[in-house]
Amino acid sequence: MARIPRVLSIAGTDPTGGAGIQADLKSIAAAGGYGMCVVTALVAQNTQGVREIHTPPQAFLRSQLDAVFDDVEVDAVKIGMLGDAETTATVADYLAAHPVPVVVVDPVMVATSGDRLLTSDAEQALRQLVRDHATVVTPNIPELAALTGQPEPESFEAAVALGRDYAREADVNVLVKGGHLDGDRASNALVAPDGATHVADVPRVATTNTHGTGCSLSSALATRMALGDANSAVTWASDWLHEAIAHADELHVGQGHGPVHHFHRLYRLAGGV
Repeated sequence: MARIPRVLSIAGTDPTGGAGIQADLKSIAAAGGYGMCVVTALVAQNTQGVREIHTPPQAFLRSQLDAVFDDVEVDAVKIGMLGDAETTATVADYLAAHPVPVVVVDPVMVATSGDRLLTSDAEQALRQLVRDHATVVTPNIPELAALTGQPEPESFEAAVALGRDYAREADVNVLVKGGHLDGDRASNALVAPDGATHVADVPRVATTNTHGTGCSLSSALATRMALGDANSAVTWASDWLHEAIAHADELHVGQGHGPVHHFHRLYRLAGGV
């Protein structure tokens, strides 16, 4: 029997369950892993937007990390919302002292609602964390532009080219995501530092229920990378997320951008909706 990977999410919260660590834990389980979490920020948000953010003391963040690493061997880490420069530095320092085979960084800067989730002074600290510790970084189109300091690309081909430049410059694998672009495809491309590119081609789904897609994809990717090679992991995670978005309208959660259906496959097996 294949080993079940132990995957740690380091991220913020979402009380309505569609994004943040709540989405991460669902995605890790759906992808075949055992999920754990360390909270970087308590976020009062829902499908309509972010209302308030509370950042716990750094000493408590380190205590959470110690509680996990003192007891559990971690096979993969997914990093989501860090919020500020101090939190980013704490996580970076901890990973330097506690190396993990797979580190997937979702550079959470702006929520689906448009609310900013990373302070401007933390952007450089995040870039350094990616350089020093990330196996893969998974920016959406606005985040890719912010990381590179370039205008937002308007086509998938242009986005892949920009991702290829960033992968070479930062010496990191970059997952270029086409979800924010127009067109009938919402494909993803994994670009290696040497320019090698693997494309997971998926059709776009006509829905507004896409809350937490970046959190979900990166967590599923981290889990599948702990089970096998990166290209296969990208294909699996992309196909799974496409199905989760395709079934999102079945959930009827919230009045804004609703969540994706993380457990659509499980529901079918259980004979549910």
